[in-house]
Amino acid sequence: MKTVLHFSVFPVIFFFAVVAFSQDEGGIINNEMLIQIKSHYSDDAATKAITNAITNNDINKLACDRTNAAKFDNLFTYKVETKGITDQKSSGRCWLFASLNVMRPKVIDKYNLKDFYFSHTYSFFWDQLEKSNLFLESIIQTRDKPMDDKTVEWLFKNSISDGGVWSGFVNVVQKYGVVPDEVMPESYSSKNTRMMWRLIRRKLKEDGLKLREMYNNGGSVGELRKEKTTMLGDIYHMLAINLGEPPDEFEWRYEDKDKKLSELKTYTPKSFYDEFVGVDLQDYVLFMDDPTNEYFKLYEIELDRNIYEGVNWQFINLPADEFKPFAVASIKDNEAMYFSCDVGKQLNKEKGVLDINNYDYNSLLGVDFGMNKKQRIETFESGSTHGMTLIAVDLDADEKINKWLLENSWGKKSGKEGYLVMSDEWFDEYMFRLVINKKYVSDKILEILKLEPILLPPWDPMFAEEE
Repeated sequence: MKTVLHFSVFPVIFFFAVVAFSQDEGGIINNEMLIQIKSHYSDDAATKAITNAITNNDINKLACDRTNAAKFDNLFTYKVETKGITDQKSSGRCWLFASLNVMRPKVIDKYNLKDFYFSHTYSFFWDQLEKSNLFLESIIQTRDKPMDDKTVEWLFKNSISDGGVWSGFVNVVQKYGVVPDEVMPESYSSKNTRMMWRLIRRKLKEDGLKLREMYNNGGSVGELRKEKTTMLGDIYHMLAINLGEPPDEFEWRYEDKDKKLSELKTYTPKSFYDEFVGVDLQDYVLFMDDPTNEYFKLYEIELDRNIYEGVNWQFINLPADEFKPFAVASIKDNEAMYFSCDVGKQLNKEKGVLDINNYDYNSLLGVDFGMNKKQRIETFESGSTHGMTLIAVDLDADEKINKWLLENSWGKKSGKEGYLVMSDEWFDEYMFRLVINKKYVSDKILEILKLEPILLPPWDPMFAEEE
């Protein structure tokens, strides 16, 4: 998220006046410079052929190295046992799918099931309501700041979205539990979230302005919070008519692979999680490989949570090679991991392969693209855009990593029947976040969790939510 500077009217006029008077010949594309620029385009047969090809075709199809994808088979030395592929449809809920897909194999294995799916709609409902409360409460907390204050501006720009990260999943599950998919199934709006959350966002911005106006007219914090409750009633109504109302309790039973039917029992969403899943989410550590910040430090992102009383996004920053051994140990022990990355970079959608050599833009276009990971982050060219589940690794005889396997949430028709094969080189360049159970992490690295976290602003270029 880019930093935006604000000026009063007079400084803006003065600034542009300075720019106008400081212009000189060196900053202008004059005839001499234009001749030099144009000399980089040669009107020869080879260039004509490339121009004809590019002006009539998709650049990715022309730049794709067809032999590269053939280097990657779909075989892995170690793989987490999983069943079924999920589909987030036209929504930004990848973070929720990836998180629940970490839990899903555990449930399937524990109860000997053919398959099992959590309700993403249920968790998404509470995520959206809690984000609405967080925004309105944050507006109350910043009520005395001007509209062009950096934090206030960020709040109104980011009032709500359907994106998120692992820590948001933890917050929602710990407060509201989970339910099976059939208890609160998908709706049109859960599968196509954009219009719903845009309207909620519009309403929240209107409500935020109203709360600020109430304060300016002498309203107390108590009065503002009473009005906030009424506002959240409207948001709850909008969510319920789009997604359905979440259950307070439900009856449920299952049939295992041996056709054995379980007892029909009554659960609350929290009792269902405690009994049926039973995983302590505090046992997981979020790692990042962010070269724009110092490694071997603990960081926390200010205001980056989805529940007011929940935890902010907190992570240990390490070079990827430092936590890859933990990831391998997790897979060997049949434990999937939450993984996020810049999925659009060098993705061969047809083959389902992520590799840095999939597309050769340098040769096709005759220019060099040479930024490293740090430079791509600093210039907003790269950042985490998508969450998936890391489930397999392929090792050679010397235990060197060849490739990884990701379980995606784009349906079975995407990639290799819903999976993406990822080279280890691509992991280094475009992986950003990985969540690993503490039991696979060395004591030396766990000591970093005891440090005082370094607080980073929510508008840092690295900290957009996965969609």
